Amino acid sequence: MGGAVRCGAAALWAVLLPGFTGQPAAADSPASEPVVFPTPERHLVLDRRLRRLSVIEDGRELRRFPVGVGRPGWETPVGRFEVIELAVDPTWEHPATGRRIPPGPGNPLGSRWIGFHRDCRGRAGFNGKEHLVVKGCVSSGFHGTPQRDSVGRAVSHGCVRLLDEHVRELFDLVVLGTPVTVLP
Repeated sequence: MGGAVRCGAAALWAVLLPGFTGQPAAADSPASEPVVFPTPERHLVLDRRLRRLSVIEDGRELRRFPVGVGRPGWETPVGRFEVIELAVDPTWEHPATGRRIPPGPGNPLGSRWIGFHRDCRGRAGFNGKEHLVVKGCVSSGFHGTPQRDSVGRAVSHGCVRLLDEHVRELFDLVVLGTPVTVLP
């Protein structure tokens, strides 16, 4: 393996997240639970392979969400980032054509946008139907989607899709600067 080290997901999480206990969050928290305010000890971990987003606080998994990720050729970027943009009822702009879709039920971003990556080198890739070339900046982030069946699949242009009710909950758990780690 040429010096490569292979380990299980739990071991990898333990290295990336000191204090991670491996204890899962409740799959569905009742709406009557108290509101939890963001703290500097809170961060997000996206596992692209498992298509799972975890909210980690003080080394414990506070919440877990199923997600959709970028398709081959438009993969969600891997690395360490931070929340750089928060928007309620965002307007979506097609990455190649520039066509804008205002907030509402037909908006591909759903009701919330949580940006964590911006790349201004341009991008090109096949979207499954056509080859797209994007000049200028592209952003990656967490957002809702009206296409509920896309959650759990690799179908986006690099963003991370959540059910709209989940992205609303996530939006209330983060602030600008919240760390984001994206695993392969």
